[in-house]
Amino acid sequence: MKVLENLQYTQNHEWVLIEGNTALVGITDYAQSELGDIVFVDVDTLGEILNIDDIFGSVEAVKTVSDLYMPINGKILEINEKLESSPELVNEDSYQNGWIIKVEVDEGCETQHLLSADQYKELIGL
Repeated sequence: MKVLENLQYTQNHEWVLIEGNTALVGITDYAQSELGDIVFVDVDTLGEILNIDDIFGSVEAVKTVSDLYMPINGKILEINEKLESSPELVNEDSYQNGWIIKVEVDEGCETQHLLSADQYKELIGL
C-alpha cells in the first residue's frame, strides 16, 4: 500500500497535491484497492466552484459506486480525460496518471483539516 510523503490526504481517502494556486486531486492507493476494479469515473462538475466535502463526482467499481469529495475549496479546472477511455488508470497508477481533477485553489484555502502521510497511514492502519 503506497502513501506518498509529498501529498496530503482526507478522511474520505482522497489525496491532494497543492502547487501554487492549483491542486491535483485523486483517490488513494488504499481507496482504489478497497473498491476493486474501477470501470467508470464520473465527474460532471467542470467549471464549478465547490467547498470542502462537496461531492465532485463518483467512481464506479464492478460491485459498488463511491462518491468523491472535495478536499479543498476551489474551482474545477480540468478533468483527467484519460480516465474516460481508461478508468483502470486509477487502479494502476492512482498517484500519477490516475489523478481525477485539477482545481484552482481558493485564495486563503484552509488546509489544516488535511492529513499528513503519517496521519493517513495511522488512519488506514499501516
